[in-house]
Amino acid sequence: MENAALLKAIIDNAIDGIITIDGHGIVESINPAACKLFLCTPEEVIGQNISTLMPQPYKSQHDEYIHRYQRTNEPHIIGMGREVTGLRKDGTIFPFRLAVSDVPFTGRKIYAGFIHDLSREKEAEYQLKEYAAHLEDLVETRTHSLKETVQELQLAKEEVSFSLVKEKELGQLKSRFVSMASHEFRTPLSAIQLSASLIEKYALPFENENIRKHVAKIKNAVGNLTTILNDFLSLEKLEAGKVQPAFTYFDVVKLSEEITEEMQMVAKQNQNIIYQHTGTSGIINLDPNLLKNCVINLIANAIKYSGENTFIEFNTEVTGQQCIITIKDNGIGIPDTDQKHLFEAFFRAHNTGNIPGTGLGLNIVARYTSLMNGQIEFRSDINQGTLFTITFPIS
Repeated sequence: MENAALLKAIIDNAIDGIITIDGHGIVESINPAACKLFLCTPEEVIGQNISTLMPQPYKSQHDEYIHRYQRTNEPHIIGMGREVTGLRKDGTIFPFRLAVSDVPFTGRKIYAGFIHDLSREKEAEYQLKEYAAHLEDLVETRTHSLKETVQELQLAKEEVSFSLVKEKELGQLKSRFVSMASHEFRTPLSAIQLSASLIEKYALPFENENIRKHVAKIKNAVGNLTTILNDFLSLEKLEAGKVQPAFTYFDVVKLSEEITEEMQMVAKQNQNIIYQHTGTSGIINLDPNLLKNCVINLIANAIKYSGENTFIEFNTEVTGQQCIITIKDNGIGIPDTDQKHLFEAFFRAHNTGNIPGTGLGLNIVARYTSLMNGQIEFRSDINQGTLFTITFPIS
């Protein structure tokens, strides 16, 4: 009696559903878990054929199993079963795993079915499949997008390659044009300069002020045009990467004195270039040609933007660590709003007015300075003048 009560308690409290049927498929018992799964009461199921808890086609198949058992006395399934579908009282269906055992009982056989609900597992499996399908769609979409991107990149690459070829051709054409124009313009400019000098010489006995004035205008115009040609030619060489510094040891004092003498000849009336050197030695290791171009450009600007009867201070200093070059004028200065653009190509300050210039000089100076591992700085105030400082490390 106690064992029977224990067995009943186990069956009634089992998590899985348990149903027993006889050899004809008639339900003899059903536990609470099975009732909960099928949404029914024991009274509604006991005495009924088990097929009432099955949807089609399982219901028809079970009827065939019963008929076969009645003919052969052999059950269809014994042991760990299979996945089947159950029919609830409300007409809904649910998946479960069915395991069947035959149990000898009071001289006959009954069959116990153990029912494990698969609803959650099937829902999780369905969601997993949906997610996998979503991932496949996502991968396919992104793969397609990636293919399109690769095609676009390939087209862009081809366009860039074509553009680079065209740009290279254009660069070569520009280089040839600049070189040709420089050569073709220099020849007549030299002839004009020579002719102006001869006119000035031949006109000396006549003491004609108008002749001297117009000859000076011719020389000034030729000088300005020559500067423009030189700037464009220098810029073209820089852009083409043709400018490489040739470092060599030379005396910066001697070079500076030559520059001072040369630039004094083109200074305005009563403009004086005052050169001074500081340091026990003047030997440095730089490119003398690039350095001369930088200094001449800065002094030329000082002359151009300063008035008559002014001083231009030109200083060099050589220490154990660096070479410092400064050019200071008392000219028109550079507006604060323009100072950040000063070294850009073709930029000219707004207060330059009709003073001629290309806006390339300072850009070229900055690039030459950088090629020689130097730095250029400046300080300027409107109508107070400008101070440029170039510093080179001494290795």
